[in-house]
Amino acid sequence: MIITDAAAMAAVFMSTLDNIHTEFHRMLGRDSKEAQLKQRGHVFWFYGLSGSGKSTLANLLERKLAAQGYVTKILDGDNIRSRLNSDLGFSDEDRQENIRRISEVARLFLDMGTVVFTSFITPKRELRAAAREIVGEGDITSVYVEASFETCAERDVKGLYAKAAAGTVENFTGKDSSFEAPKPGDPDWTITTDNQTEDESLNQLLEKVLPLIQVSKD
Repeated sequence: MIITDAAAMAAVFMSTLDNIHTEFHRMLGRDSKEAQLKQRGHVFWFYGLSGSGKSTLANLLERKLAAQGYVTKILDGDNIRSRLNSDLGFSDEDRQENIRRISEVARLFLDMGTVVFTSFITPKRELRAAAREIVGEGDITSVYVEASFETCAERDVKGLYAKAAAGTVENFTGKDSSFEAPKPGDPDWTITTDNQTEDESLNQLLEKVLPLIQVSKD
């Protein structure tokens, strides 16, 4: 049965909440898991235009940290959309739901003491603010992977820019749909891939990431 009346839908929703009894308080806490892993969990939210280098840097960083014994997880936009979020498109509403779901997933991995790297375009400031609110202010760092639209179009590793130019891709970020870069004063890190090598970007990231995930050896 499909409920169309707003008041009836609200009543069903509240009734459902009344029957939910969470078990978070009985579970082994994050502190215990971080102590076991000998690391601090943190979410690094990579965002930027398609082709800017988000997934590339996340993968390089994960391999580097794994070699040092860190437990990590990458949540990649295309991977997530191929399974968990395969029901979502690219409307403003679907983008919002996409970010909401993945933020909740990132939070679950964070509670396990995992170092999480997400790779999503996340074009709007309000979307990044929503992710920050769900994950927790002190547990997430936004990383803007900056590259010009022209540079990304020249790379076009997925062929999306050619499709967008031909009009076969709708709501393409940077062309049909705007991308909002961070404002001066925002807490975001910026990694500019226009004019530096992958190794330079990786080393720049490592210098910033390691102090946030290392634990004291005292």
